[in-house]
Amino acid sequence: METLIPTINRLQEVFLTVGADIIQLPQIVVVGSQSSGKSSVLESLVGRDFLPRGSGIVTRRPLVLQLINVSPLKERLKVENGVKAEEWGTFIHCKSQIFTDFQEICQEIVAETERSLGDNKGISPEPIYLKIFSPNVLNLTLVDLPGITKVPVGDQPEDIETQVQEMILSFISNPNSLILAVSPANSDLATSDALKLAREVDPDGRRTLLVVSKLDLMDAGTDALEVLLGRVIPVRLGIIGVVNRSQHDINTQKSLEDSMKDEQTFLQRHYPSLASRAGSRYLAKTLSKLLMHHIRDCLPELKTRVTVLSAQYQARLNGYGQPVEDHSATLLQIVTKFASDYCNTIEGTARHIQTTELCGGARICYIFHETFGRTLQSIDPLGGLTDLDILTAIRNATGPRPALFVPEVSFELLVKRQMKRLVEPSLRCVELVHEELQRIIQHCSSFSTQELLRFPKLHDSIVEVVTGLLRKRLPITNEMVHNLVAIELAYINTKHPDFTDAAQVSASVNSQQAEAVDGGKRWKNEKAAEEKTPATGFSSPSKGQAINLLDTALPVSRKLTSKEQRDCEVIQRLIKSYFLIVRKSIQDSVPKTVMHFLVNHVKEHLQSELVGQLYKQPLLHELLIESQDTAQQRTEVAQMLEALKKANNVISEIRETHLW
Repeated sequence: METLIPTINRLQEVFLTVGADIIQLPQIVVVGSQSSGKSSVLESLVGRDFLPRGSGIVTRRPLVLQLINVSPLKERLKVENGVKAEEWGTFIHCKSQIFTDFQEICQEIVAETERSLGDNKGISPEPIYLKIFSPNVLNLTLVDLPGITKVPVGDQPEDIETQVQEMILSFISNPNSLILAVSPANSDLATSDALKLAREVDPDGRRTLLVVSKLDLMDAGTDALEVLLGRVIPVRLGIIGVVNRSQHDINTQKSLEDSMKDEQTFLQRHYPSLASRAGSRYLAKTLSKLLMHHIRDCLPELKTRVTVLSAQYQARLNGYGQPVEDHSATLLQIVTKFASDYCNTIEGTARHIQTTELCGGARICYIFHETFGRTLQSIDPLGGLTDLDILTAIRNATGPRPALFVPEVSFELLVKRQMKRLVEPSLRCVELVHEELQRIIQHCSSFSTQELLRFPKLHDSIVEVVTGLLRKRLPITNEMVHNLVAIELAYINTKHPDFTDAAQVSASVNSQQAEAVDGGKRWKNEKAAEEKTPATGFSSPSKGQAINLLDTALPVSRKLTSKEQRDCEVIQRLIKSYFLIVRKSIQDSVPKTVMHFLVNHVKEHLQSELVGQLYKQPLLHELLIESQDTAQQRTEVAQMLEALKKANNVISEIRETHLW
């Protein structure tokens, strides 16, 4: 059990070297208001004067105090750390310097505080680490914090109260810390600031020990017996009363040993029933015992935490890779890996598969069969085509002669107009696939090729090469898609096997020819009858009166005759039937064209293009310069991993029997 506190001290030093606070180590945090007697309590635990004193906030930085018990000088088998003194102290910031004069320790605390904060009264959360070696102390680790203050004094910041409270809470919020709350006996315990802060983070009081200081300064006729027995405010770990040295004792340099004798005398006289469970010596033993048991309880979780963090930091270090030695091999490896990941993302065999959205080949498939397919299906074969447009096309196709039958030229003219509407969605399909191929570059950079992130210039160069290859293939693919529609426009195949409406229309035209012959005979008979009947309602224009045929505007819309209606229906049926044939062909051929001229070409030529553009001797060293952040992070992670390994070794030295 005795080895547990030194073990925690060693762990504290291990993590101090990397400046990290990722492990919450067990320690005792001393909390109290200004002039509550905190300094006297700590000095009584050490048995020497070593803390700065004065008015206002004297402790302006946390003081991590490690008390280490050593054998008396005359009993030592060897000289401890090359020191022949009975007691001495060391600061971590002073490296190997050893202080045998405790007044010098006090001066160094003041000097180190002023080095970081200046001579104002501000505070800093950066700790000062002090070790004290003595045969008169028990193994302990304590953290002395600035005293709680209410009103800023002198040049203290206006929010000094908030700053102090936030600092205290940051230390006592650690679930592995014990809280030593110091409250003077001559003030009401119900208003104790130290207990109030302790209750905020430890409402059950499982981690709190209360020290009632200045028992000798209570008003005449009163005592703290009810408080010390826990009848006023119960505290789970107990309440211990102590008698502090007075300012007169400090001024006259009364020794701590004499002060402790006087303390015991006072306790025997005023609190005889509690004398064996009060005083500075009992406080030191209680704290050492509590801390050892607390470390014993925390150690299994601490060991697990160190093991988990070691695995995490080892994985991070592996992710940063090793420093580059062979530039040629490294470049080829990264380029090959990137090209492989790029192709695998298209094929759907990549290691890092997205679960939040479609990407790579899956998105290209979606573009072909959902986006492009639905867009083509939504195009109305007769959209934007009115009956008047059809009649106009029929008349224009017949010239000055009235049309007896539907001319084939008008059908071709109109169906080509509708087929041209397929160009825009086809080109949009190419554009969407091109955008997805661009997105795959970033996907591979972020997820698949962690090595690539180490070298910003190489990353940018690879992106530039792949983007250039895609940019080069885009106009070629667009031209081929244009050609697909142009091929369909070049020849209207009315003999297409699927163009069944053409045969039906041909039969309809034959029947129209027969009707036209019969209609001619009827027209002759009707004409003869009209000649015998006198004209009514309309008369021929008289001589000398000219008729201007251009005075009457051509109506935009009118009721179609039965023949015109029939001709429009024929053309509409033919256009719709042939348009569906062409649309089906385009829907099938555009994805094939995009895959051949864009996607597959990029897959096949990506690696050779990257090697050809980047594998050049003058560029190797320039491309493989690591980013400053990566190199720094690798160093920090390596240091942290080394610290965790040391911590694991330190914890492993504790045999299981020591824990029970």
